[in-house]
Amino acid sequence: MSERIEKIMQEYQQMVMERTCLENQILNFKGITETEMIDSMYFSHPEGERVQTSGVSEKTATIAMTYRNKMERINLDWREHLEKKHSMLAEELIFFETAVLSLSGILPDFISDMVIEGLTWDDLADKYHVSRTMVAKYRKKAIRELQILYAIHDKEIAEYILS
Repeated sequence: MSERIEKIMQEYQQMVMERTCLENQILNFKGITETEMIDSMYFSHPEGERVQTSGVSEKTATIAMTYRNKMERINLDWREHLEKKHSMLAEELIFFETAVLSLSGILPDFISDMVIEGLTWDDLADKYHVSRTMVAKYRKKAIRELQILYAIHDKEIAEYILS
């Protein structure tokens, strides 16, 4: 469990940036164009053995009849994928941020400065007038408390899913 929390702490800024990128992708979603879809269908090659039964290719007719449905399905699937990925990432970040605010004593401000604001250990030591060793102790204490909160969260999710 602590690996999961430490990973979030280390990758927090990148996760926020990815969430913002996904929000922009969803907001400006266009999908693939008709031309791109037709090109992909026209230039694709069937797999397996090919037997020519007539001199006239039915590829153009097949493309004309099916490209719009395929294009709409691909665009819908891609948008749903982006929305699901965004939702999962947003939930993870929101829970982490609220869990940090639930820590005891000085830890909410301390971990917010460390993870969310991205202060270095030296900056934290200066700001909170403590040694680097104390910074490490605060970090470990916060991770222990976050483990408890994550365990409760995971248990609640499991109970909900099983109910």
